[in-house]
Amino acid sequence: MSRISANDLKTKGISAIEFALSTAPEAIVSVRGKDRFVVMDMAQYHYLRECELDAALAQTRADLAAGRMVQESPEAHLARLDAT
Repeated sequence: MSRISANDLKTKGISAIEFALSTAPEAIVSVRGKDRFVVMDMAQYHYLRECELDAALAQTRADLAAGRMVQESPEAHLARLDAT
């Protein structure tokens, strides 16, 4: 993973990000020597979001298959939430 210092980002701007992303899909931005942010191009972001959604769907399917669900009306659901 590439690294960009906040100072490089301030002086070089977007070209620092483009250079860092030319060798890796993500780059860490460090501020005063501490890793603070991650930047990536939109294609990588969309890929990661799709993976996240696929994982959530797989978890939901597993919950349904294992019977970890409740079928109830919206009113009953809100009452159950208020009770906790």
